[in-house]
Amino acid sequence: MTIRAVLVGVAQDAGVPQAGCTCARCQRAWEDPVQRRRVVSLGLVDSATNAFWLVDATPDFREQFHDMQRMVPGGTFGGLLLTHAHIGHYTGLIHLGREAMNAREVPVYASERMVTFLRTHAPWNQLVAEGHITLHPVSPGHPFILGSAVEMTPAQVPHRQEWSDTLAFYIRGKHQSLFYCPDTDTWQGWPDASRFLLQQAQIALLDGTFYSRDELPGRNLEEIPHPVVSENMAFLRDLNAAVTLIHLNHSNPLLDSGDARNHLQQMGLRVGRRGDSWVL
Repeated sequence: MTIRAVLVGVAQDAGVPQAGCTCARCQRAWEDPVQRRRVVSLGLVDSATNAFWLVDATPDFREQFHDMQRMVPGGTFGGLLLTHAHIGHYTGLIHLGREAMNAREVPVYASERMVTFLRTHAPWNQLVAEGHITLHPVSPGHPFILGSAVEMTPAQVPHRQEWSDTLAFYIRGKHQSLFYCPDTDTWQGWPDASRFLLQQAQIALLDGTFYSRDELPGRNLEEIPHPVVSENMAFLRDLNAAVTLIHLNHSNPLLDSGDARNHLQQMGLRVGRRGDSWVL
């Protein structure tokens, strides 16, 4: 039995190109589909059961679900795990409704607060009422099993909590473990248990939204806090895990080859690419 994790997207919630943006990177992406980047999501495959799951239901769910179906021909869709209620991480649920897939009882694993949000707010509560999804609350620090033996442990991370709290996921495999954290406000102030899980992982897919504080003129980054890569390279390098940065904003120079990416690589860090995979 093997568990395979695969990146099916690497960008921040709005993807690349971003709606309404006239920056050079987005313009190139509008003109050349090769330059486009899907919103970050992680696929999981259990070889013993031929089942697959997606961590987060992004605005690119349609394409990412198709990617997983091609990767696991004839496989079973085991469900979704949600990190939090920001647009890049749950709005793809719309494709499960009767206007689209008309799915039946797809398991959705999320925090108690996220489950309550989906159960009590339209249009998401329609998915519940009509049986398109079934909600399964999970708790930080409490492992649960997917498929034959995919062990998932939710971890609480500090992040804006307008509608829900935010989870990362520690995935323990037979050979190695992976820590998936697309969003956090800071690397400081984490609960001890979550920090411990991060330190235990051999692979870490971590929030790399912004490279520097000056890349979004006219926006106050205090209103959309994320760790700044250029200020946190030493922290990232000192982790025990092999670090891959994900959730890159359209403004982030790490999306392209150049000085910023070269510096990152010199520090022993890397930028995620769609199709990256790891056997756990």
